[in-house]
Amino acid sequence: MILTAALILDALVGEPAWLWSRIPHPAVVMGQMVAALERRLNDRSQRAGVLALCLLLLASGGLGWVLSFLPGPVHVVIVAILLAQRSLTTHVRAVAEGLDAGLDQGRHAVSMIVGRNTETLDEAAIARAAIESGAENLSDGVVAPAFWFVLAGLPGLLIYKAVNTADSMIGHRSARYEAFGWAAARLDDVMNLIPARLTGCLIAVASLNRAVWPVMWRDARRHRSPNAGWPESAMAAALGLRLSGPRDYAEGPSNDPWLNPQGRDPDRHDIAAATRLMWRAWGLLTALLAVLSLTLWLV
Repeated sequence: MILTAALILDALVGEPAWLWSRIPHPAVVMGQMVAALERRLNDRSQRAGVLALCLLLLASGGLGWVLSFLPGPVHVVIVAILLAQRSLTTHVRAVAEGLDAGLDQGRHAVSMIVGRNTETLDEAAIARAAIESGAENLSDGVVAPAFWFVLAGLPGLLIYKAVNTADSMIGHRSARYEAFGWAAARLDDVMNLIPARLTGCLIAVASLNRAVWPVMWRDARRHRSPNAGWPESAMAAALGLRLSGPRDYAEGPSNDPWLNPQGRDPDRHDIAAATRLMWRAWGLLTALLAVLSLTLWLV
């Protein structure tokens, strides 16, 4: 019941600015730890990256083990803090609100949640980036943390969040990070293998559209990521959109194939539709976990 309560608490409260403006968010602390390890150890070798990752795993797993001795209600709060459903949907919805005010505002809003070059994006590309980010981060920020908490408690949850933070910071194919961030990027891929596919299935079921399944099965493997293609292709098929495709990243242009290529280009209204579907997927996940918890309690 801890996880179910945490999912609901996160959905209700999110990340209150009054709190995190006064104390650092755990994700910020993890980012500071990754940055410190990178400054001290990065000699642009894979061996140094493996060492940094091992230290990060020991620190996060050890902290999770210590926290596991706290009472259940405290566990609920800790888990809720490390989930991101409300904040994720808020940031995605903010892109639509930005587009309502103009392209520049839409570009600024989407630059907060994606790593690609946003300076020349039109409305369709802005909406596409927001929807893709929402689908991918539904896995990274909600389903995967829940999965690892179920599997390994607070140590598993904190290890996952630390690895995911490291991947977002150093798991890039740039001269500085390609070797050093290799281990973090590969472990993040492994830890997201099951959650990403679960997220795609949740979106497919929540969409109430049987046509989503064959599109997801066909197109997910076309994505550059071994994991992001599952929730993104499910979202594309559910909304009748084409997602992914060519785009510009900081490290250079990418000629990625389209997901659901027969779909139409999205607009600002599709962003709202995507957030509604994300909430339905969240509701399905929460209901399934509640039923599972009740069943285990009864037996």
